[in-house]
Amino acid sequence: MEFGEVTCPSCFEVFEVAFPGAGELPAEVDYDCEICCRPLMISFWEDEDGEVWAEGRGLGD
Repeated sequence: MEFGEVTCPSCFEVFEVAFPGAGELPAEVDYDCEICCRPLMISFWEDEDGEVWAEGRGLGD
């Protein structure tokens, strides 16, 4: 299982999340920040080099 860092858009703290499998990309996951517990949406995608990326955004953004 591969992990990556996400920055919470509310508290700006960085925490790790498990990436979905390659066959499940792109994906969006409803998640609660592990620091401040506020809800966010994490988008996962794979670039043309095969590297997986994750980005968190606040719900409603």
